[in-house]
Amino acid sequence: MTEPMIEPANNKKKAKAKVVKRAAGNAEQTKKNILSAAMHEFAEYGDSGARIDRIAARANANKSLIFRYFSNKEALYASALKEAYRQIRMGEEELELEQLEPYEAIRKLMRFTMEHYLKSPWFLRLLATENLRRGQTIENMEGIAGLQSPLITQLTKVLKRGEEMGLFRENVNPSNLYIIIASLFYFPISNVYTLPVVFGVDVGSSEWLEQHLRSSERMILAHLKK
Repeated sequence: MTEPMIEPANNKKKAKAKVVKRAAGNAEQTKKNILSAAMHEFAEYGDSGARIDRIAARANANKSLIFRYFSNKEALYASALKEAYRQIRMGEEELELEQLEPYEAIRKLMRFTMEHYLKSPWFLRLLATENLRRGQTIENMEGIAGLQSPLITQLTKVLKRGEEMGLFRENVNPSNLYIIIASLFYFPISNVYTLPVVFGVDVGSSEWLEQHLRSSERMILAHLKK
């Protein structure tokens, strides 16, 4: 009579570890899907008009799972807002501005900012929603300052190198510089439906945007010039 094969204990442990790892990976992907769906939902309908049912449908997840990861709608909104900031900051870090020639670094940051706003219109809408809420979520958001610091560190290095090379004037505040850059693209892109009607200018066309980018680059570099 043939004795049954007994699976070694190590093999069982390895198989169990794979299952746990796969489950963790699936859970992480589900959370990402929920956050992505939430960003779009809150951007489209605001915090009061957003519905968990629609978020669940878009993320292909059930409501109970959403509330397991995020305790309530307000917590989900806060996580979506923080994720929106995390994504733009990650994109800026990938630019590796400190490795570029100072003028090129500024130009690259400006183009990225414009293109991110265009590719992720929900980001500007989320900011508009949070400002309508008078910043009540972001002022209590843990780690938000830490998300911004890598960008400011990069800009500080770029400005310092430009100053040392005799290209930029002294004592340019990196935070103020970024606010100016962001505002140059935030206004036309966030008002893409009203500006053409009011002023007859097609601010959403690729031709206008490219011309606006070039004009903005000249303005900012003139502002920085020694």
